[in-house]
Amino acid sequence: MNEDIPQLPNYDESSLDAAFATLAEEVRAETSAPVDVEAFRLRWLGRKQGRLKLISDAWLKNAPPEARKPLGMRFNDLKQRIEVALTDAAAAPARSAAKAGIDITLPSTVRAPGIEHPLLKTMHEIVAVFHHLGYSTALGPQVESDFYNFEALNFPPNHPARDTQDTLVLAGQQKRPSRDRLLMRTHTSPVQIRTMIAQAPPIRIVVPGKVHRNDAADATHSPVFHQVEGLCVDSNITFSDLKGTLDHAMKALFGSGVKTRFFPSFFPFTEPSADVQISCIFCGGEGCRKCKQSGWIELLGCGMVDPAVFASVDEQRVAQGKPAAYDPAKVTGFAFGMGVERIAMILHGVSEIGQFYSGDMRFLEQFA
Repeated sequence: MNEDIPQLPNYDESSLDAAFATLAEEVRAETSAPVDVEAFRLRWLGRKQGRLKLISDAWLKNAPPEARKPLGMRFNDLKQRIEVALTDAAAAPARSAAKAGIDITLPSTVRAPGIEHPLLKTMHEIVAVFHHLGYSTALGPQVESDFYNFEALNFPPNHPARDTQDTLVLAGQQKRPSRDRLLMRTHTSPVQIRTMIAQAPPIRIVVPGKVHRNDAADATHSPVFHQVEGLCVDSNITFSDLKGTLDHAMKALFGSGVKTRFFPSFFPFTEPSADVQISCIFCGGEGCRKCKQSGWIELLGCGMVDPAVFASVDEQRVAQGKPAAYDPAKVTGFAFGMGVERIAMILHGVSEIGQFYSGDMRFLEQFA
């Protein structure tokens, strides 16, 4: 007999009651917590190796004739207990759901497929344009050091962009050296520096991401916004390459009829630098309220990478045991950057930048 089968010392009424009471307690204990219903059924009621079958065979084999009737009656009672326990165990999940107010017999809720947020959609569209030109995507941290965010990009210590009016600096940084102090990046340009330090030219990257500035929120400004920047470094890269690249990108985004023009500007990390305008997509350049009657909309900034930036990159490469690779006499490059919110506002006719961050489903459902 299986060692798991309890011994039955004799067949008097008290011994049978005690033995079957023990078995009933085992059934109750096993079903007092959630149980695998099928495993429980096989353990107790399996036709060949079920526990009840083995006990019945073992006890009835040695039972005297006068004990077989009371033994059989108790087996039938125990079997009924097991079947009731099985039914209760199978119904337990439904009862729990009913208590929670959920009817699991009803069809499930059909969830409508989600859509991209208009800012993400616009950012992906911009990035896709440059992917088709052979650019790859580069990403970086939103918490940056002063070195990557400012110093390596040729921002002097007294540059206005370092002022706390523009930059969100992390607390508790006073004891660190100036270049190691942490802040929320004010542009995605630090990723350009990280990429150049990590690899030698040629480089063609586009850098999408979120940036942070201590700006007061109004119709066109937000303390959190998104940028897409680009960097191209190789031999014989000229300003003409920059103009051709951005002219193609603007036509891909706004239509083949869009014109571009460049105005001299200043950025610490590019020289020469330019602001880029496109002909107004609302009036075709005739002049309207959207473009303030000028026929043009200012959209982004760009320029040729300043040799001082290449010098900072090579300094870091050498410090890391890498060969210098950005000699301005041998390589040149251009960089550009555009605000995703501004482009999304133009493409979709949105007048308030805050609507992108309001979470108002009535606004967002327009882009479904």
